[in-house]
Amino acid sequence: MSARAFSKSLRELRVHFSQHSPASQGLRDFIVKSYPEIKKANPGLPVLIREASNVESRIIARFDQGRERKIVVDGLSTGDIEQKFSSLVSSDAK
Repeated sequence: MSARAFSKSLRELRVHFSQHSPASQGLRDFIVKSYPEIKKANPGLPVLIREASNVESRIIARFDQGRERKIVVDGLSTGDIEQKFSSLVSSDAK
């Protein structure tokens, strides 16, 4: 993933995944690989990472006026997650 600034209306990213579930492996790998680039390009953006047992792997983006969009990434590869993530953060939650 190339580092780039996200939509100005994006206010927060929340990432939820299981520490041990094979269905969360792609998301764990994505975070390890992409988090430094995301924070470098968007230093003021809060990125909350939550680990818990047996939870659905998902990324939630909160935009202006409290609008939210969620993508479920259980069982997806890192490449698939990158595609869905790029679409999520480039939208304005309309």
